Amino acid sequence: MLSKVISQANIDHVEKWFERADKVVIVSHVSPDGDAIGSSLGLYHFLLSQDKTVHVIVPNAFPDFLKWMPGAKDIIQYNRYKDFADKLISEADVLCVLDLNVLSRLDEMKDVVEQSPARKMLVDHHLYPGDFARITISHPHISSTSELVFRLICQLGNFSDLTKEAAECIYTGMMTDTGAFTYNSNNREIYLIIGELLSLGIDKDEIYRNVYNNNSENRLRLQGYVLYEKMQLFPQFNAALIALSRDEQKNFHYMKGDTEGLVNMPLSIKGICFSVFLREDTEKDMIKISLRSVGTFPCNQVAAEFFNGGGHLNASGGEFYGPLEEAVKLFKQALVKYEDLLLGKK
Repeated sequence: MLSKVISQANIDHVEKWFERADKVVIVSHVSPDGDAIGSSLGLYHFLLSQDKTVHVIVPNAFPDFLKWMPGAKDIIQYNRYKDFADKLISEADVLCVLDLNVLSRLDEMKDVVEQSPARKMLVDHHLYPGDFARITISHPHISSTSELVFRLICQLGNFSDLTKEAAECIYTGMMTDTGAFTYNSNNREIYLIIGELLSLGIDKDEIYRNVYNNNSENRLRLQGYVLYEKMQLFPQFNAALIALSRDEQKNFHYMKGDTEGLVNMPLSIKGICFSVFLREDTEKDMIKISLRSVGTFPCNQVAAEFFNGGGHLNASGGEFYGPLEEAVKLFKQALVKYEDLLLGKK
């Protein structure tokens, strides 16, 4: 039996909104990951089963290894179909905002979502949710937004309306946001949910292969280059760094998603508890930062203090506007400041 995480007041409001709505638009964050796409498509398939007109809109492209997912071909990219997306957002009865805590994470979609007269609901698991939605379902202790979407559907009393397609999408989001259940995944109820998803006919082994064993030659060669040439270890701090320039990505014909998971690799080295990946963005003049940790080291604190970011204890992100070399300097400053925590002295 799953605990009822979402308040009954929120469940009652969502139920009324969905009953009255004809047009629902689901949006998620820029550079969508597995949880963004999984939660969006999971909710999309559920709402289709309720005879709603539903569209999923994301700011820009998502990785190729997620394009097998049922419904992925129907996702609208805002940067390619802006006028059409603007019309859908402005005419929606309900706007479901998933897997982000502040509207700035919608990038160029922010203004049109903010100005839409639609009723807005937020479903998310990141800290510090913004005050932009009339319904806020925010639970940072939950492993993924996809898990929250499953819980929402169940608490609405609609588990029986979940299809295999919805289940595949929800499982994918849960799997990718926990590193295939290797971090932030010790809550026993996660595995109760997986059991329910399996009962709907999903093949979890095939889903794993679709996501993780779906490399291009260029992606695999890039990984080899990163591990051999670019990974720096700081054993005196139990930390590791990978910094990748725009030119280096170009040399390996970089495509969105090619660097996914690289930040986790140094954590497989004995003694390393903190890993940071700095990547010059290929679309904007900025550096994207991924931070991962194991144990109790709070990489979200480092993200917030040094890289204008945040996230979860063991998985966070940030941004830096400036040269790659300056971002590396900031990383080294963070190591000094957090030395005691990195070495387990506190």
